[in-house]
Amino acid sequence: MSKYQDDPAPPESAAERAEAKAEAAKARRRWLTLAEIVAIAGVVIAGLTLWNNWQGREADQQARALEAASQASAARTGALVTFTATPKDDGGRLVLDDAAHRIQGIEVRFPTALGISPQSSTLHPEIDADWFEGALLKAIAGGPADQQGRLPVLITADYWDGEQHLSDSAVYDIVWATHGRLLRGRALELRGIVLVRRTGATQAAVDRHWSKIKPRA
Repeated sequence: MSKYQDDPAPPESAAERAEAKAEAAKARRRWLTLAEIVAIAGVVIAGLTLWNNWQGREADQQARALEAASQASAARTGALVTFTATPKDDGGRLVLDDAAHRIQGIEVRFPTALGISPQSSTLHPEIDADWFEGALLKAIAGGPADQQGRLPVLITADYWDGEQHLSDSAVYDIVWATHGRLLRGRALELRGIVLVRRTGATQAAVDRHWSKIKPRA
């Protein structure tokens, strides 16, 4: 045996051993913290994925609901009557038409203040100036001979939409004008109609509208 041998390593001091243990504990804590972060990140990602999937389904459901509502609204709109009017006999009458439906007949109601009875027309719906000429000219008697204005009416149509027998009411304005005549007073000319409203189409709505637009004497 050689008398020259490596000197043994000096024993660790208590302080060194404590420091080593502290470093090991720190390392374990660092690894634990990283593991927790990874776990939390996984939970967050899973939650976001679930949320996105739910949002996607919700958006699809809303889109389908909107499309269904739009189709239903279009179907309802297509089933309603919208009249156009063509003047005949120098404005003595208006021939009504709706190209999309077979009109069986109409009932026309006038502002209550004019005292005009409801009038009706069948097969070939039209509005005749004779129905209300006297009452309207009396109502505007204080104004100039030549003037123009609108008369609100409630038109209820009886018609067919495909195989369905329907009824639809709406408020229209009859567009009119008067012209002075030398010997026979004023003449009334009907020029057309304008759709005013569908929702809330009632006699009361006609009366309110007339109170707002009637000519002032």
